Amino acid sequence: MCCERAGAASTHLYGDTGPFAAQGCFYRVGAGSDGKSMQPIPYWRLSSFYLFYFALLGSTAPFLALYFDHLGFSPARIGELVAIPMLMRCIAPNLWGWLGDRTGQRLLIVRLGALSTLATFALIFFGKSYAWLALVMALHAFFWHAVLPQFEVITLAHLHGQTARYSQVRLWGSIGFILTVVGLGRLFEWLSLDIYPVALVTIMAGIVAASLWVPNAQPVEQGERSGAGGFVQQLRAPGVIAFYACVALMQLSHGPYYTFLTLHLEHLGYSRSAIGLLWALGVVAEVLMFMVMSRLFARFSVQRVLLVSFLLAALRWLLLGNLAHEPAVLIFAQLLHAATFGCFHAASIAFVQASFGARQQGQGQALYAALSGTGGALGALYSGYSWKLLGPTFTFGMASAAALAAAVIIALCSQPTRTRP
Repeated sequence: MCCERAGAASTHLYGDTGPFAAQGCFYRVGAGSDGKSMQPIPYWRLSSFYLFYFALLGSTAPFLALYFDHLGFSPARIGELVAIPMLMRCIAPNLWGWLGDRTGQRLLIVRLGALSTLATFALIFFGKSYAWLALVMALHAFFWHAVLPQFEVITLAHLHGQTARYSQVRLWGSIGFILTVVGLGRLFEWLSLDIYPVALVTIMAGIVAASLWVPNAQPVEQGERSGAGGFVQQLRAPGVIAFYACVALMQLSHGPYYTFLTLHLEHLGYSRSAIGLLWALGVVAEVLMFMVMSRLFARFSVQRVLLVSFLLAALRWLLLGNLAHEPAVLIFAQLLHAATFGCFHAASIAFVQASFGARQQGQGQALYAALSGTGGALGALYSGYSWKLLGPTFTFGMASAAALAAAVIIALCSQPTRTRP
């Protein structure tokens, strides 16, 4: 990962010895040259949380629809069940984000959310009917989606607002995703999918443990955001609403990918181990992209990075819908995950951090999560209804059109934003 400087008194994020220096801590910019006033940042504690949190995503995104198919549900019912957690993402983050900004107790919200996620998902062991599973999906998602937006604020507070370096912590989430998706892909070839809920509960317990290990931190108001007004006033700043519209469209375009890619590839004759490796390949590309994001942000504006990610998403969905039977094309499409998630997510976090003051950070991140959930839910629903009726080609074609619309909006309605080094 590249290291930047911020004035004569700044230090490298990892010093000169890489990410494993300083006994698992790196240091905030602004310390004296002698290093005595450096404040350690809990690198491994923050990273462990991301590892377990996105390990859970790695166990749900590729395999949740497969599990529901194993239970005998139709594509339409699968789309609805997958959409329910995303619909809860439209509601929960805003409620918890307001509460976090109001009370400042973000870490408490993270810990209670993680514990409640585990407790409510464990209800899956008591029934497998559609209504019961819908209830389990709604309850656990209400608490699960409370966790990440508040933790993002805590992470950025520890990083002292250096959003270009956020990716160096966040990449461990990608590693957790890779380990889980590959491991479960092999596990489900050896054992029945009936063991799937046990795997999820185990990972959720890891999230709880990691949340208890993380120290608290509060965001500090930056001078350039002082006097910027309340949340609604900052939301009305040029380009902010356009950005959030693009977030919803981008997540809508991911609907067929997260809901039906595994089933699509199984139908094309790929084994579950191969499918797990293909999911992991996309996240490996994402990790590599996270490792160079600070260099990209040094050369390009956040809006330019977002524009390229939207255009490549439009290409990726066309490839998956039309040429996924070709292994070489499928591998290339999965490598594009570096742009469609890695660049997109890092740039989105940077945009939100730059657009809102410290007291509105929780609400800004929560709105990002909520509109991601809105788009994702609509994407899961439309793909669930169109998959059997219209087929994969048309379904992924609609996803490509949504990503292209986001590219047009960001190109026409946004102004360049630079991240802090």
